[in-house]
Amino acid sequence: MLRITKWVNRQIKQLGSTFPKKLASGRLDAKSQTFKNLFPKKVKIDRVATGFQFTEGPIWFAEENYLLFSDIPANKIFQLTTYGKLTIFREPSNNSNGLTRDKQGRLIACEHGTRRVTRTETDGSITILADKFQGKNLNSPNDVVVKSDGFIYFTDPPYGIKLEQQEQPIQGVYRLDPDVNEIIVVADDFDKPNGLAFSPDEKQLYIDDSERRHIRVFDVKTDGTLANGRIFYDMNVKKTGLPDGMKVDVQGHIYCTGAGGVWVFDREGNHLGTIVTPEQPANCAWGDEDWQSLYITAQTSVYKIRVNIPGISLA
Repeated sequence: MLRITKWVNRQIKQLGSTFPKKLASGRLDAKSQTFKNLFPKKVKIDRVATGFQFTEGPIWFAEENYLLFSDIPANKIFQLTTYGKLTIFREPSNNSNGLTRDKQGRLIACEHGTRRVTRTETDGSITILADKFQGKNLNSPNDVVVKSDGFIYFTDPPYGIKLEQQEQPIQGVYRLDPDVNEIIVVADDFDKPNGLAFSPDEKQLYIDDSERRHIRVFDVKTDGTLANGRIFYDMNVKKTGLPDGMKVDVQGHIYCTGAGGVWVFDREGNHLGTIVTPEQPANCAWGDEDWQSLYITAQTSVYKIRVNIPGISLA
């Protein structure tokens, strides 16, 4: 637990110093008319829950209308309904970070504390999907996505461990076959791989490198491996905050948390504008019945903003 607390303290320093005593109001910083068209005219950024230590990994459960998200140092996963009811979904969570769902609707979690990727079965039991590669412990799985064929992709930076605890020679991006619990490396040249998201047709995979402060994009080959990695957008600006979690809408717009808020890009890599959030965000997820709400986990709080174009659903 101590190493998780130290990691969070480092993240707070990198993401934007201390928590504000008085929260600024959120706003839209448009760089194009296209960006303005993504949101209702009188849109606002609502704070829907607060009082946490460091929120991450939001994921929406459509059939029951609730959001799950991690509070890493609190060692909890919280559940938040559309009516604002907040409960503890899991404690301890093994310092879970990124969360998603597989094609059967089961929860997939990256756990810093245990350095593993797990699946929660329908009976509530937990299955370990990956905790080692080539006989050595993973670093600290961070974020995770599931492709339509059921294969799981996750990033493995060393944020949750001490330098001397690292056994892997790389900060890898992995592809996991959940049927046989086998993983392969699909990218090995990242410094700190973090958030990742597929394009709507799954022919491209976006992965950000928090240390280098940029987003890369890869072509997804028919066998599920990656090729032709290149810089999609350089987010290295003079403001505090790192590229972290990201999501994509049905038209291919990329929403990536970064310095000052959630940056929005078109498929060609043009920065359309930024959702400026009251606190520095770490991740985001689509939700609500129409998938037209973006939930944003940002340090002590969870925020929500309505959009005109639905996000890619997990239902």
